[in-house]
Amino acid sequence: MTINTSDVASLRGLQLIDRDGDKVGKIDEIYLDEQTGQPEWLAVNTGLFGTNVSFVPLAQATNEGDQVRVPYEKSQIKDAPNAQADGQLSQEEEQRLYSHYGLDYGEQHSDSGLAEGRFDESTRTTGTSSDRGTVGHDTSGPTTDEAMTRSEEELKVGTAKREAGRARLRKYVVTENVTQTVPVQREEVRVEREPITDANVGNAMEGPAISEEEHEVVLHEETPVVEKQAVPKERVRLDVDTHTEERQVSEEVRSEQIEVDGDDTARGDTKRGI
Repeated sequence: MTINTSDVASLRGLQLIDRDGDKVGKIDEIYLDEQTGQPEWLAVNTGLFGTNVSFVPLAQATNEGDQVRVPYEKSQIKDAPNAQADGQLSQEEEQRLYSHYGLDYGEQHSDSGLAEGRFDESTRTTGTSSDRGTVGHDTSGPTTDEAMTRSEEELKVGTAKREAGRARLRKYVVTENVTQTVPVQREEVRVEREPITDANVGNAMEGPAISEEEHEVVLHEETPVVEKQAVPKERVRLDVDTHTEERQVSEEVRSEQIEVDGDDTARGDTKRGI
């Protein structure tokens, strides 16, 4: 649905989506053209925790229920030139933004992005009292309504995960001496003599009566034999445990104060911070 001027006030707080439907951020404020008083820019909270403000042209924006769609990519919106969200865009800031979004920029008049004739001049606030009781006008810019908005910075603290270090398993080889005792056997010669008896006389009489002869016995011994084999002993892995601790974060925040400067006869305090 096309946005008209009467819908602009309801855009605050709505979710801005890009042309592909990706969420960009929450609409924080609507900026008006200084000369025409018509809504021209959307100030959108982007970045981590919505701490950055990106400006998007209101031209061709459409209202889709609780979302507002613009014909730009999310990356183009977040890469828009920085501009101070201080209630007013300078001519240089506005010129850079127009160039970034590929729009024509004119120093005299800025297109509101709304259909021609949609803006009702009778709804513009002037320096005189209206039916709603508006008193006075803004000296720092176009008059918007009968009140001044006071804002404060609120600290939004979250967490971001980053790499704190690395742990790895490394396997290497060490050498050590292992001593073991193993029994070994060896054979030795023992000379045995036995007398001639009726039982062995037959063996004794074999062969010549007198001769030269040699007889040998093969001796054996055992020697240690070493063999090595790799045997799995255990499995080792790395696991991660998460520990939670409390940390304090300190940061300066700003808050606007409003005081009244005027005639001493004004009712109530002449200067009071709000």
